[in-house]
Amino acid sequence: MPKEQPKPKEFRIGFLINPIAGMGGRVGLKGTDGVITEAKARGAQPIAEHKALDTIRQLRTLIPDATIHWYTCAGAMGGHILAALHEPDVTIVYTPSSEDTTANDTTKACQHLLTEHLDLVIFCGGDGTARDVFTTLGIHVPILGIPSGVKMHSGVFGLTTDATAKCLAAFLRGTLTVGDADILDVDEAAYRSGEWRVRLYGVAKSLVEPTYIQVGKATFESVPDDAVKDELADHIKDEMTRNPTALFLLGPGGTIDHIATKNGLSHTLLGIDAVNQGKVLKSDLNEHDLLDLLQHYKTVKLVLSPIGAQGFILGRGNLQLSPVVIKKIGIDNIVIVATPGKLAETPLLRVDTGDSTLDAKFIHKEYILVVIGYRLSRVVKIQTSSSVIP
Repeated sequence: MPKEQPKPKEFRIGFLINPIAGMGGRVGLKGTDGVITEAKARGAQPIAEHKALDTIRQLRTLIPDATIHWYTCAGAMGGHILAALHEPDVTIVYTPSSEDTTANDTTKACQHLLTEHLDLVIFCGGDGTARDVFTTLGIHVPILGIPSGVKMHSGVFGLTTDATAKCLAAFLRGTLTVGDADILDVDEAAYRSGEWRVRLYGVAKSLVEPTYIQVGKATFESVPDDAVKDELADHIKDEMTRNPTALFLLGPGGTIDHIATKNGLSHTLLGIDAVNQGKVLKSDLNEHDLLDLLQHYKTVKLVLSPIGAQGFILGRGNLQLSPVVIKKIGIDNIVIVATPGKLAETPLLRVDTGDSTLDAKFIHKEYILVVIGYRLSRVVKIQTSSSVIP
């Protein structure tokens, strides 16, 4: 008699979307916690469902025959996406009482998911969502985040939707292990006022794969590189002097804040400011502000510094720089600055634009010059969602 083939493993996976995650980014709110009404008033559009749809669709392209029993929420918290993708085996465990969901809905949904003996919970959101999910699930269920928030410093997020899908496929094939990952979050009220207060909320269980999963944000305060930052300030000052008619956009972060302060410019620590001829034209710009300004300048220079250890220059903490904004500026007009100490811990520069056409331009570029001192640069490789190792 022919040998009976073993039945394929059936996976029980929780799926949760924070529908408002990331909505505050392009309108300059640096987050959405507690300000969804203001975000909508500024014209913010949902992005989380699109990112979740993209991830699960790519997952099914990579591993179409996996037997998955999905446990999710009704409507925009997960049910819509799985229905749109015609997933055959879906259980709705929670229905929110309103379309305007809150952190309380995430908590209640996770309470239901906790009883289902799941192999993994996938959520779509940012650090706030990660914190809410972890607070309820603890270390009982591994979690994996689809990146959709404004702030994503925790170590449970895939680098991009594409990378997250590849990570999930590897997990379903049994080639990834589960390990520890930090859950970090920033005080949004302080964040909006320009102060960075990060807190470690705990250590979750997540999938371990450094190619696909981002590490937690790192700072480099112990590195004595203030002298190098002064050199970077002098470099940018020279660039402004040599291009007097150009518009300079100064991105977020401590390195650029040092550059601005050294040159006598006020700067929004966690926002984007516009400078021309040594003067700040407008502070804390949102996407609309940027597009309006770009109409009036032939030459624009965008000055950015990577997030420590993660290496992101686009797609984390600066969603105001949307694909249409970046295309108008031109990727050759992006100036990356970093101290050698920071760059030593950041071997790759990463972008997550959410636009395949724009990603293709970065892939074609492959490497980018990073200014690491006065008239001193280093070539660093760029990684996008499409250039992650399959």
